[in-house]
Amino acid sequence: MLLVVVAFSKWGFYKLGKANEKPAFSNIAWISMLYSAGMGAGILLRAVQEPVFMQQNPPIQNNASAEIKALEFTFYQWGVTAWAFYTLFALAIGTVAFKYGRPLITSSTVFDTKKYSSKNRFKYLGIALTDLLTILTTVFGLVAAVALGASQIKGGLDHLLGLTLNANYSIALILFIGFLALLSALSGVEKGIKIISTANIYLTLALLIFVFLQTDMLLILKQYAHALYRYLIDFIPMSLALGAFDPGKKFLTDWTYYYWAFWLAWAPFTGLFIARISRGRTIREIILGVLLIPSLGSFFWFTVFGQSAFEMINAAGEYKGEFDNVFTSLFIFLSHYPAQSIVNTIVVILLVSFLVTSLDSAILVLSMFTSKNTDTPSKKHRIVWSTLLTICAIGIVLLSFAKKEEDVLSAVQKLLIITSLPLSFFMIVMSFKWIQNLNKKEC
Repeated sequence: MLLVVVAFSKWGFYKLGKANEKPAFSNIAWISMLYSAGMGAGILLRAVQEPVFMQQNPPIQNNASAEIKALEFTFYQWGVTAWAFYTLFALAIGTVAFKYGRPLITSSTVFDTKKYSSKNRFKYLGIALTDLLTILTTVFGLVAAVALGASQIKGGLDHLLGLTLNANYSIALILFIGFLALLSALSGVEKGIKIISTANIYLTLALLIFVFLQTDMLLILKQYAHALYRYLIDFIPMSLALGAFDPGKKFLTDWTYYYWAFWLAWAPFTGLFIARISRGRTIREIILGVLLIPSLGSFFWFTVFGQSAFEMINAAGEYKGEFDNVFTSLFIFLSHYPAQSIVNTIVVILLVSFLVTSLDSAILVLSMFTSKNTDTPSKKHRIVWSTLLTICAIGIVLLSFAKKEEDVLSAVQKLLIITSLPLSFFMIVMSFKWIQNLNKKEC
């Protein structure tokens, strides 16, 4: 609500940057980079598994069909809530960086970091703790995402090859992804990150159109519109878990709270990255663009894949759990379509490239926190962060293989909820400071 009010207020006309400054990137490049950094491999990981799970286990009670309920709640999990977190951080950081010339780091949103030194112990401690909290949540979020993404790639290869690959293959995948992410981060936003992100969007659109053209397109559009309508009118009670919209503590912990924690963990680095690529755009343009375009695109993606999976289940007469495994569900789903070798190759490439773009943007942002030059961090810092993130992801994957009975990846997800909690309180303070910074004088 705060973002919508700001977008249509006088502040909506303010630019991140000088008044006559043009956007640093074209619309397609801008959307591609923010989407690749903000969502990444998750839309592939959950494309089929999540809508089907929601259909088989309806989390909310309303007068809609099971299919609409499933799509509606999937929209809720992947919709404007995530992008609101990202947008708030992007604008809070972008405002102080481009308006007051503060460093592109999280603590700048609350403290005037140019004025404080180690002699101001209390405020200096606040700056250090704020940035440390951002670094820790970013590391946890990225490591969990890379480990999950590598597990999906391995699960897909297991399914396609009819084998059970050992941990060495997962390690090799993570090393390969880490190496590509480092090369991309070293080349900078204008080259590596921009090129890979744009390629991701084109490949994703190709896969989406491939499935969409082989479905009942009118039914897909009808379900999309219906689920979107339900999402809009039910958004507040779903957010507050009121009455019939309360899915229970276990469901909230496994799904909603986990997603909120994940979006919060990604919000500082994704928000900073969005601020970095949004210079020259108005606050209104950023708010509406970031909240609406990726959300509506994700909704259509989940409708196409989810509704198509529903039709497969209906045609089979019963559901036998073929889409339950989050790592193989998409590959099993696509086995019902032609051109398997081409389609599976595209999916694997997309999984790798989405992880690369999430990781390279995180490397760049984490380097900003630890480098003296926050605008263009040193290559040394980028190499160090790339190495640390890769090693941590490998460690989690190895632990999951060694402790299969413990479900290490799920434990990491729950740990993410705990580490993201302090960040949620910080966002409240940051929001107040952002409004104060906007109101001090015109941008």
